[in-house]
Amino acid sequence: MSSSESRDKEETPPWGRWIVLDEGDHYKVKRFEVHPGRRMSYQRHARRQEHWRIVHGEGRVTLDGEEIAVSAGDGVEIPVETAHRIENTGARALVVIEVQQGDYLGEDDIVRLEDDYGRSG
Repeated sequence: MSSSESRDKEETPPWGRWIVLDEGDHYKVKRFEVHPGRRMSYQRHARRQEHWRIVHGEGRVTLDGEEIAVSAGDGVEIPVETAHRIENTGARALVVIEVQQGDYLGEDDIVRLEDDYGRSG
């Protein structure tokens, strides 16, 4: 596996970590963790929709400016082009299973609207 393929399967961004569990034509399944007190960038995708299932912890999801409290068992639908982020408001890791669907699922289909860690894209 090349280093670029490896980067597409697992990563440790400043807010936590993610790993690809399964993928095929037009879908990808990831498990991600958000560290306590951290949050992902506020972002959107042009070519994929996502579904998040919270499996452990508690947090807050922002969808197009609306904040929603979430905890284990909750599901969140994120349509294409919807601005979104999740943050961990608890004391332990926030664990989420993410299902992506679309005609392109590359990590470069991210438009960051805000980022706590100085990343662009």
